[in-house]
Amino acid sequence: MNERIVHIIIESFLPLLKAGVSFTVPLTLLSFAFGIVLAFATALARISGVKALVFPARFYVWLIRGTPLIVQLFIIFYGLPSAGILLDPFPAAVISFSLSIGAYGSEIVRAAIQSIPKGQWEAASSLGMNKAQTLRRIIVPQALKVATPPLFNSFISLVKDTSLAAVVTVPEMFQKSQQITALYYEPLVLYCEVGAIYLLFCSGLSFLQARLEASFRHERA
Repeated sequence: MNERIVHIIIESFLPLLKAGVSFTVPLTLLSFAFGIVLAFATALARISGVKALVFPARFYVWLIRGTPLIVQLFIIFYGLPSAGILLDPFPAAVISFSLSIGAYGSEIVRAAIQSIPKGQWEAASSLGMNKAQTLRRIIVPQALKVATPPLFNSFISLVKDTSLAAVVTVPEMFQKSQQITALYYEPLVLYCEVGAIYLLFCSGLSFLQARLEASFRHERA
């Protein structure tokens, strides 16, 4: 590795890391937080049995899961202005990623809730609890433990998916790497470097996921 390449890697590392801390991390956390709230609301609507709730929830999941995330980003950021709705890049990206997490996460949450034995619903009913109380006190706490590993996988995937925000001009890590590439004309080096930073972030999260799953196994033992 020649001196110029080493110089480029060193000079670009801090700007890339700063872009990650300033934009990639907040974008991931906000999108996941809003997405999880949407996922639970959608899952509860799906299992409610109320047609006025079930159909819109199913339609939302069908629509988001059936279209590419990058298309959704383009519609929200570039398409909505033609309808008079103007959004800055960062909010547009948060909305897109939140909708995606909400749709995919709702299926995880729904499956986790439905995995809880029906006998627990019946036992709670015999104690005088209504459906809302049973969900809050008994079903959801157990379902959370079932849903946490796959939801954590979605969180890790979201970290990588935030690179798509570059197409709507959010100055996150990948767009920053593109800007630096235009300066140094070393795409292989810089894209490998930003890939390594993503890998570092995701490896740390994977380690946390493994520890969390181990603690769940310990509790069940």
